[in-house]
Amino acid sequence: MKRVMRYVVAVGAVAACLAGGAVHGADAPAGRITISGAWALYPMVVKWSEEYRKINPGVRIDISAGGAGKGMADALGGAVDLGMVSRDVVQAEVKKGAWWIPVVKDAVVPTANAGNPLIAKLMARGVKRSEFAGMFRTNTVATWSQLTGDAKAVALHVYTRSDACGAAETWAKYLGCNQEDLEGTAVYGDPGLAEAVRSDTLAVGYNNIGFAYDQASKRPVKGIAVLPIDLNDDGRIGTNEDFYATMDEITRAIADGRYPAPPARDLNLVAKGCPANPAVVDFLRWILTDGQKYVAEAGYIGLTGEKLAGALEKIGGTR
Repeated sequence: MKRVMRYVVAVGAVAACLAGGAVHGADAPAGRITISGAWALYPMVVKWSEEYRKINPGVRIDISAGGAGKGMADALGGAVDLGMVSRDVVQAEVKKGAWWIPVVKDAVVPTANAGNPLIAKLMARGVKRSEFAGMFRTNTVATWSQLTGDAKAVALHVYTRSDACGAAETWAKYLGCNQEDLEGTAVYGDPGLAEAVRSDTLAVGYNNIGFAYDQASKRPVKGIAVLPIDLNDDGRIGTNEDFYATMDEITRAIADGRYPAPPARDLNLVAKGCPANPAVVDFLRWILTDGQKYVAEAGYIGLTGEKLAGALEKIGGTR
């Protein structure tokens, strides 16, 4: 059975008493908001819910992570108020009533085991997009030594995602295919894929940056190396391509466009039609305004002012 990480923001008299600056009276938001979906957006939405409830203790927010596919299906099926979707919304979903707004940005990064015997050479030369395609699409890159030129073959073990998810779809899009075309041992969820790579010295995989980097140290998770992409195909990682050592460096590279899109992309909240629940509407407006102050500290990248304004317009203007 697939494990689904769950987070519940509960409502109670004690929480209400401790919430400094809470809005009281008839106009204070109240009720319940249900959210499910992408692992990529899960930590950010948890942070937003915690901060929002400090000033709106009358709102309960239930959040579960299970992949972008689940978030979209739950939203369109009416099982939740909002689905977290870490990929583009497609026309077939729009025809079924999908309404969405972008709320933040992040990226998918390729990963390897930090104990790989060739890791120093791999970090210095990087990996070309065509070489990643050879690993994940065509099986034409079957050993690590094919990349480094070592005479002794060093096996390569490819891992991908088993669940319908934005990370796999975004990584596949970068490689010119769909998630269904990706080869490798399929593992459920962002945490599962990160652990698979961490546990296998010869592994290659991919993760959303929030699962490839440690939130406290801002460095790659212990046991994981974030593989640099050789963006100009010159066989080495130059100064302008070297931005993987810390979460702060990679997020700056995503923000200024040095890291390509895809695998960088916007993260969306989706509903079945424009939300009518007043608590949902207020929460979305807060995310796009006051909630943006928490984006950087959570390891994400803020949207442009133009995108934020466009999203606000979709839900009726400023808060």
